[in-house]
Amino acid sequence: MTKKYMLLCVLAIGILFSKLNAQQLNTLTDQEKKDGWQLLFDGKDLKGWHSFQEDSAGKSWQVQDGAIALIKTNKSKPADYRDLVTDKEYDNFDFKVEWQETPGGNSGVMFYVNEAPKYHDTYETGPEMQITDLYVDGDSRINKCRAGDLYDLIAADTEWVTVGGNWNLYEIKCQNGHLQMFQNNHKIIDANMWDDNWRKMIAATKFTAWPDFGTFKKGHISFQGTEYGKLQFRNIKIKQL
Repeated sequence: MTKKYMLLCVLAIGILFSKLNAQQLNTLTDQEKKDGWQLLFDGKDLKGWHSFQEDSAGKSWQVQDGAIALIKTNKSKPADYRDLVTDKEYDNFDFKVEWQETPGGNSGVMFYVNEAPKYHDTYETGPEMQITDLYVDGDSRINKCRAGDLYDLIAADTEWVTVGGNWNLYEIKCQNGHLQMFQNNHKIIDANMWDDNWRKMIAATKFTAWPDFGTFKKGHISFQGTEYGKLQFRNIKIKQL
């Protein structure tokens, strides 16, 4: 077998695997279905999602190449990129999402978001797992505001995020107040919500300005669109616990 032939074989196998992986995006395995996982995005449209306190998704939220993409321009209006939230609310859940951002981007995944009319933004109620580029974004220099941190509350014990432009996997698991957060399959946060320590942490942050922050035990999951950078989300799934 010549080196040229071997190289061609390797390339063919790589292309085959790429195609197989592409076919598997935004789908569930038979085992995942048996385990109770549900897709929150089919790779085709934004069914099941809407912008915060709106009936549908804003114009900046689009589906591109099998991913939910946030695309903002200097002509985009705030209503176009208002934070995206699930139509349904969840209490005890295991949530997974893959995300990618342009270098220097900044966003987050929020949970237990409440859409009562008295609230103006998702962050008034929902805690956030921070999305940011550790290498070039300003938040990378602030403890508790780096990628994977429970934003402004708890710093991740280790940073497993990849360089901007690569895909990362986040998992948020909440069950009866026990919060666990995973970055690329590594557990980085393990905490309890709604107890005295939780309330003390909130009181020491800017979130004390919003008395209902972190108090809801059921709510929407949200992607933050009001920050900056091009963002993409795919393979979004949830299992109710």
